[in-house]
Amino acid sequence: MRWPAVAHVFRLLLASVVLPAVLRAQHPAHRIPQQTPMEPMAMMMIDPLGVPMERMGSGTTWIPDAVSLPARHRMIGSWLVMLHGFGFVQYDKQGGPRGDEQFGSLNWAMAMASRDLFGGRFQARTMLSLDPATVTTQGYPLLLQSGETYRGQPLVDRQHPHDFWMELAVMYERALSPSFGVTAYLAPSGEPALGPVAFMHRPSAMDNQAAPLGHHWQDATHISFGVLTAGVFGPRWKLEGSAFNGREPDEERWGFDPIRLDSYSGRFSFNPDSAWSFSAGYGFLKSPEALRPTESMHRITASVLHGRKLGKNGQIATTLLWGANRHSGRTSHSALAESEAVLDRRNTVFGRVEFVQKTAEELVLPTGPGGFAPDSTFNVAAFSVGYIREVGRTSMATVGLGFQGSLNVVPTSLDPIYGSRTPVGGMLFLRIHPIHGPHDMATPMPPMGH
Repeated sequence: MRWPAVAHVFRLLLASVVLPAVLRAQHPAHRIPQQTPMEPMAMMMIDPLGVPMERMGSGTTWIPDAVSLPARHRMIGSWLVMLHGFGFVQYDKQGGPRGDEQFGSLNWAMAMASRDLFGGRFQARTMLSLDPATVTTQGYPLLLQSGETYRGQPLVDRQHPHDFWMELAVMYERALSPSFGVTAYLAPSGEPALGPVAFMHRPSAMDNQAAPLGHHWQDATHISFGVLTAGVFGPRWKLEGSAFNGREPDEERWGFDPIRLDSYSGRFSFNPDSAWSFSAGYGFLKSPEALRPTESMHRITASVLHGRKLGKNGQIATTLLWGANRHSGRTSHSALAESEAVLDRRNTVFGRVEFVQKTAEELVLPTGPGGFAPDSTFNVAAFSVGYIREVGRTSMATVGLGFQGSLNVVPTSLDPIYGSRTPVGGMLFLRIHPIHGPHDMATPMPPMGH
């Protein structure tokens, strides 16, 4: 099927789902809080159309209501402040002739402040990372990974670090009727409405520090320097469109890249109940890669997230994800299945299975006479599992000791390059993150007019 036809079918599918959802939505405009003395202050704030803040993933994405990301909340005046983040200190060893080893730290922290404003909900947020210092601007070893550059050359078998300014954004949501609302998101650095929830914010991957091998087919636009998103939503669905900067972040990781709005995307999200979240998106990325500035790209993604509570203190979350890139007349695909189970207060297990089609150029393989054709495509796969045991806990945070092992699979033709058809890698790490506690109590606010 030709690519314009795929895009046309995708638009028709969106329309066939969105219109019935709009017509069927039958939910109240706001959740009216019960004014009891013991009610947490955060519950006094407006949740437009009953959509809770806990449904938010990265950018403007949604996750299932039944599972949560660990965070701390506190009321400061009329503002609800949320703090969220993870820190890893890891030893990373990737085997074979293209492997490497590194001792470093992967980390990020997010702060979000929300308040009622003009009958809706306003949020200001920032997310920061010290990755450029703690794993260097060359990133960390990860077999078969590709994307972005280091010293003007493609990064391969390494994952690039996050920029310091992962996100700096404001968002506003307001209900216009009992079943219909509008939303806007503005970010000098942020995430357009395109891919699924970024891997660090997925409940199915929050303790899996390694980026997916299909990152640049799926959620790599989660750091874009220039994003403007507008959308409409109901209690269970959301349709958004974005103008954004299609160029990947450059090698200067501490400041802001030039802000542009040269690309566009659209995404539909649907949460039929508390356990499920579906999304599908399409985007046009103008000149995404610095080494190929004349090439633009089309991207389509689709994802299914599921989550539920597990016992008294646990939860289990799973993601199925597909992403495809179309550029230079070629289409390549990626697929992923991952899951994480917080079994109880002390034990967590997680795993991921993925498949990606990568070219000889993306894997920086020898080309020309005696080598591979630059556009040769290789099917590569990876399987990884991990375990974390909590070894320290306070009222605010928990510290876990963990390991992660990975088995990669390459075609026979790449055996001489990687030293095996099944090169392996692994990480040992300490991880710290906040404990998801109840909202701090405070003097109740008077109810807002709706």
